[in-house]
Amino acid sequence: QVKITESGGGSVETGGSLKLACSISGCSHCGCGLGWYRPVQSGEPRLVAAFDYDGDIRYGKSVKGRFTISQDKSKTTVSLEMNRLEPQDSGTYYCVGERGCTCSGGWCHVDTGFYAYNYWGQGSVVNVSS
Repeated sequence: QVKITESGGGSVETGGSLKLACSISGCSHCGCGLGWYRPVQSGEPRLVAAFDYDGDIRYGKSVKGRFTISQDKSKTTVSLEMNRLEPQDSGTYYCVGERGCTCSGGWCHVDTGFYAYNYWGQGSVVNVSS
């Protein structure tokens, strides 16, 4: 069974930094790629940062330039360096992995959005005080 393990988070003052880490026990198809999402008050959880299978990176608008996601060579462990944190960054960050993906005729379709992911971790809490 695939398992996602998360670590990191904590409390920091505005302008500070925190780091999150996440690993997946295994994934080997076009839907692979780890990342983080955050629940919001209404609607689907929002993208923070995520890797696609081909190594492309997607960042949420509010974190671009402040957060950096990186992965190891095996693509099964990722880290999120969060800098210049703001109170609105506070919340629970969920690591997600393995989206639905189908390939046909050399072209692959990867499902999008939070609910496209098949696995997620227990969540890491980030608290930024003003």
